[in-house]
Amino acid sequence: MRTTLFSVAAGIVLGLTSGTVSAHHAFNSEFDANKPVKVQGTVSKVDWINPHAWIHIDVKKPDGTVEKWMFEAGTPNTLMRRGLTKNSVAIGTEVIADGYQSKDGICEPACRANGRDLRLPDGRILLLGADGGAARQ
Repeated sequence: MRTTLFSVAAGIVLGLTSGTVSAHHAFNSEFDANKPVKVQGTVSKVDWINPHAWIHIDVKKPDGTVEKWMFEAGTPNTLMRRGLTKNSVAIGTEVIADGYQSKDGICEPACRANGRDLRLPDGRILLLGADGGAARQ
C-alpha cells in the first residue's frame, strides 16, 4: 500500500513539474554558434520575463524597411546580479547587439538571436548571455 501511494504521489509530482522542466532549452538546441549576428537599431520593447528576458530591436535596412529582431538574454535574476534592471535599456535607445542567430532562420514576426553583448550609445557594453559568454568563439 505504501509503495502504491508513493508511486502515485511521485507520478503526480513529475506530471506537475514536467512542463517547467521541458520549457527550458539548451543554447545548441535553438541557436547556431556558427551564425554570429551583429545588428544596429533602436530598442522597441524589453520583455523582463522568465525563463529569459528579451530585447526587441528595430533595424532600419538600406531600402528603408524595418527588420525586427528579438535578442534572448539571461534570466531576469542573472541580469539583476550583473546590475541590470528592466529599465537599464530605455525604449528608443540606439544599440548595437551581438549574438547568435536561431537555427530556424525564420524572421516572422521577428528574427531571433541569442544575445551576447549590447553596446549602448555611451560605449558601455551590457553582457546579455545566460552563462557569461560560454558560446563565444
